[in-house]
Amino acid sequence: MAIREIRKDGDEILRKRSREVEKIDDRILELLDDMIETMHFANGVGLSAVQVGILKRVVVIDLYDGNKPLKLINPRIIKQKGKQEVEEGCLSFPNQFGKVVRPMEVTVKALDENGKEITIKGKELLAQALAHEIDHLDGNLFVDIVEPGTLQYIEPEKE
Repeated sequence: MAIREIRKDGDEILRKRSREVEKIDDRILELLDDMIETMHFANGVGLSAVQVGILKRVVVIDLYDGNKPLKLINPRIIKQKGKQEVEEGCLSFPNQFGKVVRPMEVTVKALDENGKEITIKGKELLAQALAHEIDHLDGNLFVDIVEPGTLQYIEPEKE
């Protein structure tokens, strides 16, 4: 496993559409493990493959709630319900936060790391994280949907 470089604001790859994963092989499994390690190292809740420079439809999410992190291949939202206004940030936009409107609930179909189709129903934070990461796969960034006047930069604390 390795910590990968997270692509930041201004990197053109973040605006590109990711491609479907055709075959789950050792490279995809290694990517998933590296993404989990990278996300944890950066104290993130989610990470998409495009954020580490790989244009594949792969995301990982960890709510740090005692459950194993989600590893999703080719995820797609098939149903959404309700709305929630949330404060959101992104590992590709360090120390920037703003209010966005996300679905309150989503249903996502994806493949797990074994190639088995799974369905995940997420509410609140999980719904937000799923919508945010799946947006990344289409080149859509949270800064595109931030409510006007709410995007702010928060100075990191000095150690």
